[in-house]
Amino acid sequence: MAIATTNPATGEVLKEFAEISDEELDHRVEAASQVSSRLRRTSFSERAGWMRRAGEILDEEQESLAHLMTTEMGKTITSARAEVAKCAKGCRFYAEHAESLLADEPADAAAVGATAAYAVYQPLGVVLAVMPWNFPLWQAMRFAAPALMAGNVGLLKHASNVPQTALYLGELFERAGFPAGSFQTLLIGSARVEAVIRDRRVAAVTLTGSGPAGSAVGAVAGDCIKPSVLELGGSDPFIVMASADLDRAASVATTARVQNNGQSCIAAKRFIVEETVAAEFERRFVETMSALRVGDPFDESTDVGPIATEQGRADIEELVADAVDKGAKVLCGGERLPGPGWFYPPTVITGITPEMRVYTEELFGPVALLFRASGIDEAIEIANATEFGLGSNAWTDDEAERARFVRDLEAGMVFINGMTTSYPELPFGGVKTSGYGRELWEQGIRAFCNVKTVWVGER
Repeated sequence: MAIATTNPATGEVLKEFAEISDEELDHRVEAASQVSSRLRRTSFSERAGWMRRAGEILDEEQESLAHLMTTEMGKTITSARAEVAKCAKGCRFYAEHAESLLADEPADAAAVGATAAYAVYQPLGVVLAVMPWNFPLWQAMRFAAPALMAGNVGLLKHASNVPQTALYLGELFERAGFPAGSFQTLLIGSARVEAVIRDRRVAAVTLTGSGPAGSAVGAVAGDCIKPSVLELGGSDPFIVMASADLDRAASVATTARVQNNGQSCIAAKRFIVEETVAAEFERRFVETMSALRVGDPFDESTDVGPIATEQGRADIEELVADAVDKGAKVLCGGERLPGPGWFYPPTVITGITPEMRVYTEELFGPVALLFRASGIDEAIEIANATEFGLGSNAWTDDEAERARFVRDLEAGMVFINGMTTSYPELPFGGVKTSGYGRELWEQGIRAFCNVKTVWVGER
């Protein structure tokens, strides 16, 4: 894919960028390696000051940055503003909490025959981040903020369709006061990622993206014996039991499906409803999905903007067509909208069977799949009948049902009576083919640290 800004609302190529040369790539990796020894020796208070300033810059430039993201990948301007604000919050969270999250942990010195014994958390060094386009600022920031606050150095290989957002990130932290080279953007194609991972100066890698991309990156990292964190796809269930508040569940379900124009790994994609309330939930859900306004993402009244890429819309169309050909019923939407741009309407499909591709594949757009379950056992069975295990949602007012969902849903995250989202205060990540490792909270900042054991004996 060419490195270019293409407006998904019009299909117009606005700006193209050349990949950096091998010489420039080597120069940037070397700069990262050189600054790594300096950054790791700075204090938490120094890094916190710079990180707070990064958050302030994001707040000050919220409107222009939101405009840039909406132009590059089509998210609504309202959601783009919210993404910038969330990134600023992430900066402040790690500026405030990094030192305590990485504080030395005492052990039982007497049990190991020492006068003192404890673990310390120290940065690994240069970390490569391979990031996607759907949350072009937040996906990168939830790596960058904890990694830099831990004393690591970041190299960003961003998605090729959000190059201007990537370049902004490549300058942000130096503008905020971090030493030059602490966080750099690499304008390179996917074919050159392996060489960067294998570079002896790079200590670790993190990737958010597709399963095949994660498999490739994880294999190279494993071959090099380097740590990796992978956040991959998801086909999150949204389970509604008869005991739930149906009004609230149906209302939140729409947002959960179409957030970010339906292009979110943790968006609810499979709606599993207990039989006794399924008809009523279906009626309300189809009604709210049909009422959403699709159009210009810069229009404040727009609910759903375009799909980010032309291929992305084609992928949605293929999956929907396959389901319909095999007997599924479309309750609303289901066909591309006329005119320029890569728009696809909010869609609800029922009658899903295992023979359909949508039963097992991730649908990355505003398309919801409706299932009916006889009770909690079948609901959990349907929810777990996927190779993915990122997030999950369950709606119930029954304590025993809540306990079952927490215990039995195969996912990295379970949200009860709420929509799956990410918070700096909670760990984020999945199981099965949704990846491994965690971002955010203490797990996220420790992901790229050496947990060093210290044992001190008598003199």
